[in-house]
Amino acid sequence: MAQRTYLAIDIGASGGRHVAGSFNGQALSLSEIYRFENGPIRAAGHLYWNLLAQWQDICRGLRAASQAKLGEIASVGVDTWGVDFGLLGRGGELLGNPVAYRDSRTDGLMEEAFKLVPRKEIFARTGLQFMQFNTLYQLWAMRRVGSPLLDVAESLLMMPDLFHWLLTGVRSNEMTNATTTQFYDPQARQWSSELLTQFDLPAHILGPLSSPGTKLGPLLREVAEQSGLAGVQVVLPGTHDTASAVAAVPAASPPSVQPTWCYISSGTWSLMGAEVPEPVINDKCQALNFTNEGGISGTTRLLKNIAGLWLVQECRRIWNQEGKNLSWDDLTRMSAKSPRLVSLIDPDDSAFLAPQDMPQAIRDYCRRTGQVVPESEGAVIRCALESLALRYRQVLLWLDELTGGRIETIHIVGGGTQNRELCQATADACQRLVLAGPVEATAIGNVMVQAIADGQLSSIAEARKVVAASFPPDRYEPRDTAAWDEAFGRFHQLTRK
Repeated sequence: MAQRTYLAIDIGASGGRHVAGSFNGQALSLSEIYRFENGPIRAAGHLYWNLLAQWQDICRGLRAASQAKLGEIASVGVDTWGVDFGLLGRGGELLGNPVAYRDSRTDGLMEEAFKLVPRKEIFARTGLQFMQFNTLYQLWAMRRVGSPLLDVAESLLMMPDLFHWLLTGVRSNEMTNATTTQFYDPQARQWSSELLTQFDLPAHILGPLSSPGTKLGPLLREVAEQSGLAGVQVVLPGTHDTASAVAAVPAASPPSVQPTWCYISSGTWSLMGAEVPEPVINDKCQALNFTNEGGISGTTRLLKNIAGLWLVQECRRIWNQEGKNLSWDDLTRMSAKSPRLVSLIDPDDSAFLAPQDMPQAIRDYCRRTGQVVPESEGAVIRCALESLALRYRQVLLWLDELTGGRIETIHIVGGGTQNRELCQATADACQRLVLAGPVEATAIGNVMVQAIADGQLSSIAEARKVVAASFPPDRYEPRDTAAWDEAFGRFHQLTRK
């Protein structure tokens, strides 16, 4: 077959990029076309996303793609993080900048919400883990302060839905991102409008749900003319970045009630879970605060959010603000020279959600819990990475319990696969085989869904075979398990609350 090229626009909380995937029928090759920085901006007491700057970078990346001599580009699709959204009013008027999920407006709000609708009832309807920044609580925070935007809004669009609207003029609500809101019913596979009504929130702002692979249509004429991409179609990938990343896991076995493999989509967040045919909604799942999110081809991603490399990213940011100019390789070398398994933290403690000074927050936690305080930069990073690995072990054991089997292989995908220290620590702590890669899993999954929509692949199973052949994973075997068993005992005591 002739080579086909698809453009994935993959936007995370700290940056975005345009990645072209060229597929010749057997192998996939990637080219990064454009990269841009992203991040929330504090203004008037809130954290906002700079939507117009993001859109400007999307357009610059489209122009760069048209000039990159890639051959004909068949389609483009956007994926981003979950939970955040924008509102449109009459005539497609954008009602303000989207607020970022780390904003403080939802602090302490969940317990108040449970007085209105009990926690157990919310979970029974949505199967979603409870996190204070879920879209439900963001909207309710707006209602509680009397935001006029809710009274004039006609449409709610999640972040990737906003960008697809800007690209095509079409308002769509893609399913995988909708499942992160905590007002989506995974059993009925539709919005839980009744839940919104119970919170005095407008249900009419929710539109029909669209599946990954849906063709929205061509780029708007003005976008096509400015970018030089006339005739390019816009196709919905799994717009939640984790859904796209999981689609690129190079696993051979299909989704199963008792899966033999799990994934960690490793980046700013670590999303750890298993792909199962149906949602798991029971008391145990609620007690462990797991979530059921939408996957490609109607599957369910049974997973748990873990803090991830946010801990390391924030440490580096603080140290570089102090003028230390530390690279990622510098941090890895410094960590490797530090004594191992000395101090541990709970990565998901609220102290690490949005601290002003992450290194100090880690030291304060160790001091508060009676441990050796990591003073050097290397000791702080080693503490963070080893604690993440032990958290993975804890979540893995819970996954075994929820699925009633034993997971033998952990697939790590995403940017975190480049941290070989963390990959080996994960194998050691979890005492399971780790297969790491591909690095660009989110962009690859985005591209593969576009290729399926284009008729070049028949299914995600076929796409995963292409991924495995195109990007063979690195292999990490467990070692020195006794030391990690002892450390896990200490870690378990820290997280018992």
